[in-house]
Amino acid sequence: MPNVTVDGQQIEVPDGATVLQACELAGKEIPRFCYHERLSIAGNCRMCLVEVKPGPPKPQASCALPAAEGQEIRTDSEMVKKAREGVMEFLLINHPLDCPICDQGGECDLQDQAMAYGRGASRYHENKRAVTEKYMGPLIKTIMTRCIHCTRCVRFSEEVAGVDEIGALYRGEDMQITTYLEQAAKHELSANVVDLCPVGALTSRPYAYEARPWELKKVPGIDVMDGIGSNIRIDSRGREVLRILPRINDDVNEEWLSDKARHALDGLTRRRLDRVWIRRDGRLHPADWNEAFAMIRDARPDGSIAAVHGDLVDCETMFAARALLSALGSDLMEGRQNGMAYDTSDLGALTFNTTLAGIETADCVLVVGSQIRHEAPLLNVRLRKAVKRGAKVFIVGPEWETTYPALFIGNDLGCLNDPASELADAMKNAARPAIIAGGAALARGALGPLLALAGKWNLVRDTDAGDRWNGFNVLHVPAARMGGLMLGYAHRDGLAGIAAARPRVLLSLGADEMDYAPFADSLKVYVGHHGDRGAHAADVILPGAAYTEKHGTFVNIEGRVQRSEKSVFAPGDAREDWTIFRALADVLDVNVGFDSFAQLRTALHDAVPELGKEGLIGFGDGSLPSGSGDAAGLIEAYPVRDYYLTNVICRASPTMQQCSAELLHDAPMAEAAE
Repeated sequence: MPNVTVDGQQIEVPDGATVLQACELAGKEIPRFCYHERLSIAGNCRMCLVEVKPGPPKPQASCALPAAEGQEIRTDSEMVKKAREGVMEFLLINHPLDCPICDQGGECDLQDQAMAYGRGASRYHENKRAVTEKYMGPLIKTIMTRCIHCTRCVRFSEEVAGVDEIGALYRGEDMQITTYLEQAAKHELSANVVDLCPVGALTSRPYAYEARPWELKKVPGIDVMDGIGSNIRIDSRGREVLRILPRINDDVNEEWLSDKARHALDGLTRRRLDRVWIRRDGRLHPADWNEAFAMIRDARPDGSIAAVHGDLVDCETMFAARALLSALGSDLMEGRQNGMAYDTSDLGALTFNTTLAGIETADCVLVVGSQIRHEAPLLNVRLRKAVKRGAKVFIVGPEWETTYPALFIGNDLGCLNDPASELADAMKNAARPAIIAGGAALARGALGPLLALAGKWNLVRDTDAGDRWNGFNVLHVPAARMGGLMLGYAHRDGLAGIAAARPRVLLSLGADEMDYAPFADSLKVYVGHHGDRGAHAADVILPGAAYTEKHGTFVNIEGRVQRSEKSVFAPGDAREDWTIFRALADVLDVNVGFDSFAQLRTALHDAVPELGKEGLIGFGDGSLPSGSGDAAGLIEAYPVRDYYLTNVICRASPTMQQCSAELLHDAPMAEAAE
């Protein structure tokens, strides 16, 4: 580890560190535009200049210079100060004075660094260069005259997303950053370039001219658009959520966010249920809470009540409903809306055991029944990293466009009973082999055969590095699935078993993806926040709160417990879901054991202690149950058919509808309407 001196302070830095990283370890701030910790080094902007001895008698770009033994680095010399002023002056030569109208204003790297390191005046009096506007899709607004050619967006698209759609054309002062065919950037992570852009060249199209950053209330939350559990920041003004941004969590989403998680937020204010409805004579009519509760009481739900939870529900809501069912003498609970029924006795066989960060170290991965790009875009980023490190990827299922080299071995699950030699040899010879089982595999009963393969290939082992490796993973799409399984929302016979019990009352906790036809004789009570499929089938509609409108606990696919905070209030007469079940308990004359949210959380943690601790949960002793049986059946389609319209919030979102039409179904570009 080399020893270097930074402004008179001697420090030891890791091998391979750059001079910029050495300066930051010493507590010195180094300005930069093109450098980013998660992208390759470009050395474009030259803003990170420092003076280094021994070396040439001129400033050097610290981002691209390796730290070496005995270096003396100066970040505050007069030479460095003048060099940075000169670089900033050149960067601002063609930059328009758009700050008063620019959406980047108030959180712009160029503004901040021009103030801290610029001259304060320009000596350039020639005509400024202008660049024609580009169209990068319904999510990214471009004003490319502001671009300083840092190429962060280019490197993100190529290196992280794995989609070579953005690049530089021409040379010199004619250089332009654009999508090569001047079409939309068609991938699930495209809007991350807005966060990466250090100037206002790329901004959010749906958020354009909505608010300034100092107007917004910022609250930490957890994304519910997929099972990853991305850490987000919810920005709101008044009673409306205006923006959702990623929070850094290297174990979960790093600092990226899927387009759906970021831009489905306009669906939170549309098609909302903000009052009580009851069905009379085949039609829904407005009502009050007392009428709705009386209708449920008259159905005599004692011992004959069931609950099905949806994909976006928090653990507190599910526990409150469970407490009500338990008080009424029922245990009919389910969360697998598509009718799947698999063994849930050992949750260690139903989680993402390698962890999201750990899958990057796998050297051979078998994906069965999952279109990972649409089911978990940020997991796809991790798999791409593994492939860059040399991992081999095999996929069973219909072909889809991967962002890394992968071998498709058919869509017949029978191929797993006698795996091809290439797959079998790769798994047996791998130091860290892994299987990822998707929803399409679970729906066809492949869990047992895949567990048998896990035992055959020794997926649970001690590695040469001395750590424990468990390579068996299940990829759940719904954000509520793991929490629901932990709370017992898994009937032995699945949804069919619930229907066979013929409950007098069915509580639907935002369940919008299920078939309500088998429950024709039940009083269907929908507790949710959007007027979608569940509300259309309901006899009683009780308006609830969306995930941004309540405190909640969520468990992601790897078994990580995370908590989200309340950002805004629910609209109209809508209430937080747990309060609805608490009030309903009084009407039905039963005791659920809590009167406040704090008491509810305490009861939840007492019943399921794992949910009281934030972080990864260890299920059992880390071993896998033995599996058996032969895999059979064709995987004809994946669970996610339209990436942009997977839940009620997305289907209510005009932005997601436009993305679906334009990016998936090739509808004409929307720029003419602007």
